[in-house]
Amino acid sequence: MTTTTHDRVGEQSIVHRRTFQASVEDVHRVHTTADLFVRWMGPRGSHVRLDHFDPTTGGAFDYTVEVGDGRYRFWGSYHEVLPTRIVHTWQFEGEHGVTLEMLDLVEVAPGLTDLVVTSTYSSKEACDRMVESGLDEGGMDGDFERIDELLAQLA
Repeated sequence: MTTTTHDRVGEQSIVHRRTFQASVEDVHRVHTTADLFVRWMGPRGSHVRLDHFDPTTGGAFDYTVEVGDGRYRFWGSYHEVLPTRIVHTWQFEGEHGVTLEMLDLVEVAPGLTDLVVTSTYSSKEACDRMVESGLDEGGMDGDFERIDELLAQLA
C-alpha cells in the first residue's frame, strides 16, 4: 500500500510526498486534464463542478466541490505548468489568504513517479488549520488514493 507523508516545514509550509505507480506524464495528465481532474478531486461521493479550468502557464481555475448539502469553492492561478512541475496559487471561499503550491514530479524508476507537493500558506494560523483539518484522514490522502485508482484504470 502506498502512503503519503506530510511534513511541516517551518511555520507556514507543509511538504506532502507520495509515490505513484505511473509515469510522470500520466501523473501530470491527471492534474491537467479536466475530465480526469474531476474524478479524483474532493472527498469520495462528492461532485466537482468546473467553472473554469485552464492548466497552462498564466491560466486559472475555478471549481466547486459539492458534498451533500455543502458547497466548497476554490479558485486560483497557474504560474508555471511544465512537464515535471506545476506551480499555482489557490484560495478557498470564506477564508482569507492565498496558498502557493508547487508540485514536482520526479521519475524514480520507469513507471514510478514521486509527487512532492510543497504548500505554503499565507500565515502560521492558516497552516495550523490545514494540519488540523486531517490531511491523512480522507483529505489529501483520499485524493491521492483516487489518483492511484484512476492511474490504474489508465494503464
